[in-house]
Amino acid sequence: MATVEMSEPPPFVRLASDPLRWRLLRELSHGDRRVRELVELVGQPQNLVSYHLRKLRAAELVTARRSSFDGRDTYYHLDLEQCADALAEAGSSLHPALAPNRVDAMRAGARLKVLFVCTGNSGRSPMAEALLRHRAGSMVEVSSAGSHPKPLHPDAVRVLAERDIVLTHEPSHVDSFRRRRFHWVISLCDRVREVCPEFPGHPRVIHWSLPDPAKETDEAGETYPAFRRLAVELDRRIGFLAARFGVPGPEKYRNEEVKRT
Repeated sequence: MATVEMSEPPPFVRLASDPLRWRLLRELSHGDRRVRELVELVGQPQNLVSYHLRKLRAAELVTARRSSFDGRDTYYHLDLEQCADALAEAGSSLHPALAPNRVDAMRAGARLKVLFVCTGNSGRSPMAEALLRHRAGSMVEVSSAGSHPKPLHPDAVRVLAERDIVLTHEPSHVDSFRRRRFHWVISLCDRVREVCPEFPGHPRVIHWSLPDPAKETDEAGETYPAFRRLAVELDRRIGFLAARFGVPGPEKYRNEEVKRT
């Protein structure tokens, strides 16, 4: 009599099968969140939410970073690349022909309008603007602004030049955009998130908690390594964002970025 091979479900399947953990993954897929925000979104006690966040962090699906606005707060971030790998592993364990579709085209044929916002509009947001424009071309109308604009940082120009992207940008105040309509408004630093104005048309507002590279120096007092790390993280996040717009995802960049870092 033939025996049936028994095996445990893949780790991601076991982890994500819990309804609350799945809800946390879903909420974090929209942007970085603080614990109290997740508590409100899922309607569960903080100690229970924190317990499941620890499980997700132990599986390296979720990372945590102290807020640069209030050091007592922590932002949680979903690592979409880890999730994609885990999903691919789960699919292949069921059948080799299975592979997850990582493109969630949001508005086929529509030209989306995206605004990136940070404090100085000198590093994070103009880099994000340039990286998305580089990927999406005419599919997306993208802008950036800051709450306290200052001149473009030379290391921002330098790290994008390494990617054959010419960064030319005149820093703009976020108030100059407050009457314009956007589909997406993405804040890139914890401080600007607290002061970002509301925009007409109910855009989708998400937050990426990214430290200011101009404040991170190495042993030689240089900020270039921090800007280089920022470019890698921005490109990774923007790759997944662009995939939602029907733009080719970040797969082709991943091996290259690992080599660079």
